[in-house]
Amino acid sequence: MLFDFQSYVAELREKDEKKETVEKYEKFFGTIQGDIKDQLWYKEYVSKFSPMSYLVPEEIKDDFDWDMLIQLVAASFSSDGVFDSQNEKPQPDFVISVQSGDQVVVKKVSELWGFQILRLFEIYIEEQMNLQILIEEDEKEKEAILAQRESRLNRWKLVYNQEETHVASQKAEAEKEEKL
Repeated sequence: MLFDFQSYVAELREKDEKKETVEKYEKFFGTIQGDIKDQLWYKEYVSKFSPMSYLVPEEIKDDFDWDMLIQLVAASFSSDGVFDSQNEKPQPDFVISVQSGDQVVVKKVSELWGFQILRLFEIYIEEQMNLQILIEEDEKEKEAILAQRESRLNRWKLVYNQEETHVASQKAEAEKEEKL
């Protein structure tokens, strides 16, 4: 895998503008050990987002944990992820949209480069670490973050179920055509 969680944490420690995130996180939760799936924010929140198979760039298909990426996108407060089944392929595209000010950037994961995927992992992991810190630091922020988490999870269940229904109907349609 190209993304290594512990290497990324070490990188954050070295950057003056980022090391405070690691220091605060470790103050509240202890030394950051293990992989992403060992982290409190993953166990309590991100792990609840069901992954689904989607199109990824062929040349880097074995280089990333694609289930983890979809979970991180779905859990993010700064992005939205949806499935686009309008292609002629057996899997849908996973489309990420990010709003910054009044500008919206929309990208299909299948069209991204490896360095862009790496950057997404970094952005989403740092976001989750900072949210976990805020939950610990500020009671009002805690309530708002937990409410937003609940909202994001409910939204993802709708997106996931809609795609699952679409896949099932496509499969039924294909079976029906085979019988003809």
